[in-house]
Amino acid sequence: MEFKHVSVLLEECIEALNIKKQGYYVDCTMGGAGHSSHIVSELNNDGRLIGIDQDTDALNAAKEKLKDYNNVIYVHNNFHNIYDILEELNIEKVDGILMDLGVSSYQLDAGERGFSYMQDAPLDMRMNRDKEFSAYDVINDYSEEDLYRIIKDYGEEKFSKRIASFIVKRRNEKPIETTLELVDIIKAAIPAKARRDGPHPAKRTFQAIRIEVNGELEILDKAIDDSVKKLNSNGRLAIITFHSLEDRIVKNKFRDLGNPCKCPKEFPICACGKKPTVKVLSRKAIAPSDEEIEVNPRSRSAKLRVLEKI
Repeated sequence: MEFKHVSVLLEECIEALNIKKQGYYVDCTMGGAGHSSHIVSELNNDGRLIGIDQDTDALNAAKEKLKDYNNVIYVHNNFHNIYDILEELNIEKVDGILMDLGVSSYQLDAGERGFSYMQDAPLDMRMNRDKEFSAYDVINDYSEEDLYRIIKDYGEEKFSKRIASFIVKRRNEKPIETTLELVDIIKAAIPAKARRDGPHPAKRTFQAIRIEVNGELEILDKAIDDSVKKLNSNGRLAIITFHSLEDRIVKNKFRDLGNPCKCPKEFPICACGKKPTVKVLSRKAIAPSDEEIEVNPRSRSAKLRVLEKI
C-alpha cells in the first residue's frame, strides 16, 4: 500500500518555522515527508533536514519522496530521544523543530496496522513495529482498573467503566484478538442513545489504547524540554496536536517555559530568579481554515502552537 498522508496546517507550519536557507531543521514525525518536502525545498546546500520517525514504512516513503535531495538525514527512532539523536549526529543546535503528533492517514487506512475501528485487523496499534508490546497486550493483560483509567484519562470516554468491565467479561471467555471484536464489545457497553449521537462509539477507546501502546503523552513533556535546549536563539518549535489531552500538555508546557517565575502573585518583583527561556508566539492555538477542513476532514481537531527560543 502506498504511503499517503495529507499534511495538516502545512502553510502555517512553514511560516511558523521561519526557515533560513542555511539552517538546520528537525521534523520529529517525518511521516510521508509532507512537511519535510516543503522544509527541505527552502534550504540551500549548507542547510540540513533531520527527519525522525519510528515507523520504517514512513521513513522508506520519505526517502523515496526526497531522493533528489542530498542534505537530509534519516533517523529511525522516537522523537522522545531528540537530544541524544542530535548529540550522536554532532549537531549542537538547530534552527527549527516540528512535531506533528497525529497518526498518519496511511497508518489509519492500512487496516493491518490495527489503528482503525472501521477495518478488521489484529489488535496492534504499534507505531514502531520493532517493539513487541501492542494493543493486544493492553486489552488482554491489563487489570479492569487500569483499562478503566486509560480509557477515562486518555479517551475522555464517559462510559469507560462499563467498557472496561465488558472487555474483562469477554476476555474471560477467550482472548480478544481483532479490532472489530473490540468494536463490538464497545458498542455493547455504550447505551443505544449515546451510540446514535456524536462520533463513532469506538473512537475514544481506540485513541486511548493507541496512546497507551505508544506512550504518546508521557514522552511529550521531556521532548519539549529537550527540543528547547537544542534550539539556537530565535529558533522555533512548532507542535501540531489532535486532541485536547496533547494540546493541554503543550499549552501548559509552553506557558511554564514562557513564564517560569514561581513567586507569589503579591510579590512586587520576582525573587526566584527564574527567567523565561522562550517567547510563546501563539497565544491562541492556530486552527485549520474551513477550506482545509473541507478538503481534509481529519484536520478538524488539529491545533498548532509555536514558541521561539530567547
